[in-house]
Amino acid sequence: MRRTTGIGITLATAALIGMLSGAAEWVRSEEVSAQATYRDIDQTLGSVPSFFKAFPESAIAGAWSEFKSVQLAKTKLDAKTKELIGLGVAAQIPCQYCIYFHTAAAKASGATDQEIKEAVAMAALVRHWSTVLNGLEIDLNGFKREVDTVMQAAAAKSKPTGIR
Repeated sequence: MRRTTGIGITLATAALIGMLSGAAEWVRSEEVSAQATYRDIDQTLGSVPSFFKAFPESAIAGAWSEFKSVQLAKTKLDAKTKELIGLGVAAQIPCQYCIYFHTAAAKASGATDQEIKEAVAMAALVRHWSTVLNGLEIDLNGFKREVDTVMQAAAAKSKPTGIR
């Protein structure tokens, strides 16, 4: 029985050492991945803003990948549209950091002061009507039917009739 217990302890110790060394390797690989990510951020943005440095190293590669592949990449939405959407959302959260960032990024992407004002007004309008619709518990299915009817009428008005 002592021999069995000794073998069990030896195996458990070996497993624990293996787990710890694997964890240490994982931590080292995270550090390497974080450093590579910081280099990529620096190459892309010209510096590594402190909010990226404050993010956990274990998650910075994924966070940067998401940021870079959605916000910075060429996608179906142009950069100005993305930033105006970001500004509208930021105004509603509200987040002063995001408002500052998305306003600056929208301007850098060619947004005019009027477009910035419209984006914020649109966010306010959506928030206003959301408050009314939700607060008064307007029937969702009835609302959808009414919207579909309005959209069909608008589409019919925009089609050329062929009569001059």
